Amino acid sequence: MANVASVLKEEIIRLARKELRSETEKLKKASAQYRSEIAALKRQSAALEQQVSRLEKSATKNIEVKSSPEEATKARFTSKGFKTLRKRLGLTAEVIAALLGVSAQTIYNWEAGNSSPRAQQMVRIVMLRGMGKREVEAILQDMGI
Repeated sequence: MANVASVLKEEIIRLARKELRSETEKLKKASAQYRSEIAALKRQSAALEQQVSRLEKSATKNIEVKSSPEEATKARFTSKGFKTLRKRLGLTAEVIAALLGVSAQTIYNWEAGNSSPRAQQMVRIVMLRGMGKREVEAILQDMGI
């Protein structure tokens, strides 16, 4: 009788272990999946924080360089000076047109002296005058150009 009781006890222990093993495997898989998702979220969070810090830096630089409409009305525009500005910044007519929100043909007309910028565009040109190559490159990078 003791033999049957011990065999029955061993069988119950074996089945309990088998059930526990199947349940813990599910938990282990879920835990591994959660850890990988957490790691991916941490990487994404770090990338977003870097992007925010870059944008904050460029925003503070842009705030310092921003000009008022009064300065734009006082500023003179010459086609030669604008062409020199564009070359100093190392920009093509297409790129500076994208920065100023005009077409490349408009830039060519300004440089040829056939037309001159409007007041809204003069504000942007005055802002560009106060920037360096690195600042302009950062803005272009933020714009995706």
